[in-house]
Amino acid sequence: MRWFFDKIKTMRVERIVHLPGNETELKGEDMEKYYLAIDIGASSGRHILAHMENGKMVLEEIYRFPNGMAEKDGELVWEPERLFEEIKNGMKKCKELGKIPVSLGIDTWGVDFVLLDEEGERIGNATAYRDSRTKGMDEKVYEVIDEDELYARTGIQKQSFNTIYQLMALKQKKPQMLKAARKLLLTPDYFNYLLTGKAAEEYTIASTTQLLSPVTKTWDKELIGKLGYPEEIFEEIRMPGCELGNLKKEIREEIGFDVNVVMVAAHDTGSAVMAIPGNEENVLYISSGTWSLMGTELLEADCSPESKRRNLSNEGGYDCRFRYLKNIMGLWMIQSVKKEIGADLSFGEICDMASKCEVRSLVDCNDERFLAPKNMTEEVRRACEESGQQVPEGIAQVAAVIYNSLARCYAATVEEIEGMTGCYYESIHIMGGGSNAEYLNRLTAKATGRKVLAGPVEATAIGNIAAQMIAEGELKDLQEARNCIYQSFPIMVYE
Repeated sequence: MRWFFDKIKTMRVERIVHLPGNETELKGEDMEKYYLAIDIGASSGRHILAHMENGKMVLEEIYRFPNGMAEKDGELVWEPERLFEEIKNGMKKCKELGKIPVSLGIDTWGVDFVLLDEEGERIGNATAYRDSRTKGMDEKVYEVIDEDELYARTGIQKQSFNTIYQLMALKQKKPQMLKAARKLLLTPDYFNYLLTGKAAEEYTIASTTQLLSPVTKTWDKELIGKLGYPEEIFEEIRMPGCELGNLKKEIREEIGFDVNVVMVAAHDTGSAVMAIPGNEENVLYISSGTWSLMGTELLEADCSPESKRRNLSNEGGYDCRFRYLKNIMGLWMIQSVKKEIGADLSFGEICDMASKCEVRSLVDCNDERFLAPKNMTEEVRRACEESGQQVPEGIAQVAAVIYNSLARCYAATVEEIEGMTGCYYESIHIMGGGSNAEYLNRLTAKATGRKVLAGPVEATAIGNIAAQMIAEGELKDLQEARNCIYQSFPIMVYE
């Protein structure tokens, strides 16, 4: 009979069965407990289903859709109505597959928001963070509160596109929008609102506004009042893992099922950092995608003048931890170059071509000139020319300059973080789509002198799912989740 039991182990059983002499129930595919991560990045979004199998997390991408900024009324904007239709389309795919999730969570990029009127309708455009409306708004903010005091109160790295400066742009240029507003919802919280009808702000995404207190972990109402922003539009802060509730009746009828909406770590970096594999102490990570976010985890925020001088950020994380990190321009530069002159090439091919180039030129990846240039390729070339370096020719050389510059920036950031924490980090975990960039991984290992552990690729979706599984009780806590992730996904090592 041994052959019979061996065969049973390898089969996908379609129903509950009882084996002779064995009363243990085997769950078939139709009995799996599924979780749905809706991960929306600046260039694309995807729906990823997950379930547990033999103690490991198993992922299945079921739907993907494009994203990007559009021009409208002279602004760079998102298209939230189209994105919400795509969210529902991916949910309908679950129904088609017969894989109904017990919960779902949505994560997106940070800082951007929508304003809603008293009827719950959106006011104006969903303006994107790369729009130029925030130019000069930092000085307007500093007329009200000193820059050093602002950092001491919030612990957030200065970036011209932070929500605090976007709101000042509205106050200066479109005050009627703020006057009409009754709710402010950051992007993932807006989609949660459209699904459930319930308005709340998730902690990790709210921390990117530069309007949150790292001490109280809620809105700094005094700061908001000083700046003249309407306090009543800021909704209640909820921690990641909080269950928001079920779908609205009309959404439920359209989708074909009901599901529990969980407020995961809604800032995509917050979810990605949850997916650090293992539980080693003093971990250094890079969440690598459109942005490279490099940092470590702290139990208390460091809002010191020295931390400000080094332009480090204390973003909210899961389990009341802080993501002590620096935002680095990241693969946005490569994405832009690819779009401009190498659309027929994959990122892997570009990486390989760059690895064969002998170009020593470097640029400052964090220079705001690379935030939203009209042409990234020409901007990189111009920066090299202005600094008296070799001007790269063609996509391979331009990419080589970007990859080498990113690696140098990572190395400098390692030194800064070590100088602030007093810790020595033996290795760097690189998670997210950028962990596939083998050439960049090798350069990073060489530039930093540290072992690079690359993977998992789908870190953001995995962290999103982990928060749901903890909320459901399938995983006990963050430690168990990270151990599970370590066992579930391959990690590449570069030394």
